Amino acid sequence: MAADAGPIDPGGGECGEGYYRSVDGNCVRRPISGSDVGPPSGATAQCRDDTYSFSQHRQGTCSQHGGVKTWY
Repeated sequence: MAADAGPIDPGGGECGEGYYRSVDGNCVRRPISGSDVGPPSGATAQCRDDTYSFSQHRQGTCSQHGGVKTWY
């Protein structure tokens, strides 16, 4: 799987495991568990449950994870 959070399939097919299709049609990495070394590359927010989000828009970011704790 790609290490960054950028779109991996802008063409409209399946996104692949660990990704979802954004409202813009891009494949975006699903939130992942936190680590002791800081945010992973491409993270845009840390959620209140300590997962990291790669959301491309603020609206709805971390909505299933208790809301946003920190923006990056």
